[in-house]
Amino acid sequence: MTDLVDSYGRTARDLRVSLTDRCNLRCAYCMPAEGLAWLPGEEVLTDDEVNRLIAIAVQRFGITKLRFTGGEPLLRPGLERIIAAATTLRTPEGHRPETALTTNGLGLDKRLPGLVEAGLDRVNVSLDSLDRERYARITRRDRLSDVLRSLEAVVAAGLHPVKVNAVVMRGVNEDDVLALAGFCLARGHQLRFIEQMPLGPRGEWDRSSMVTAEEILDRLREHYDLTPLDQSRGAAPAELWQVAADEHQPGGRIGVIASVTNPFCAACDRTRLTSDGQVRSCLFSRRETDLRTLLRGGADDDEVVNAWLGAQAAKPRAHGIDEADFVQPSRTMSAIGG
Repeated sequence: MTDLVDSYGRTARDLRVSLTDRCNLRCAYCMPAEGLAWLPGEEVLTDDEVNRLIAIAVQRFGITKLRFTGGEPLLRPGLERIIAAATTLRTPEGHRPETALTTNGLGLDKRLPGLVEAGLDRVNVSLDSLDRERYARITRRDRLSDVLRSLEAVVAAGLHPVKVNAVVMRGVNEDDVLALAGFCLARGHQLRFIEQMPLGPRGEWDRSSMVTAEEILDRLREHYDLTPLDQSRGAAPAELWQVAADEHQPGGRIGVIASVTNPFCAACDRTRLTSDGQVRSCLFSRRETDLRTLLRGGADDDEVVNAWLGAQAAKPRAHGIDEADFVQPSRTMSAIGG
């Protein structure tokens, strides 16, 4: 086995696989209302190409976690086949990789039986508001009921823990912080509040107006007794807090992902593959390494391994959002993969 190591000594064990740049929502923090120019079909990796790269990652690099993202990964017709192929793989130590899906939840209830049969382990569902009108304003689609139905289906399917992701935006959905917390605690979901990052339409992110993790925690502390957990969280993106039970809710855990104000770059263990076959060592990287051309040019696995190793070796020390020379990536989140 060859460890996928960068120049700062961090070893990648977590692979984020984007399966499409397309999405059926138009979330304001991700893309403009009119959408984006989607990748032409021929530029997107085929199922066989995706499976080959995942096999290299698991069998040659010892990747232990696979997260399928987009865009919206449920728009990928071959999603079940890709997950099924991934679950047959074993690392050099003989372990099956954990498989997870990050989704907006639209249509998840219908696809879930096939995904569970394929071997999917966990699901993260994005939900930024429980207010129908506010949800529709954020996503530019009136689909809140579909998301809630999918969350119920995930629970019924026994995929635990169910994680819910919420991006908090000033003047937009701050009032949903407590509502989302109460909703998730009552149902045993693990809520993750996320600071808004500069990965949407250019010029629309303002660091000074961002709702910080500390502001989110202050609002939660007004109603809940919070105890910090996992102070040495390592490569986990979320700082976890235990919520004490009270007469209104049974207690549970809430996470806050402070990617801007308290990033986990020093312990990052991720490598990323875009839907068009580019390796990105960092979500905010401005550099990509083209594996698709290698695959389609007849390269063997050793050549792909060497190219991937070179890409990871160039991983930056940190994303640099707070540095004077920071430049937002040319790709938005939907094109990179969450």
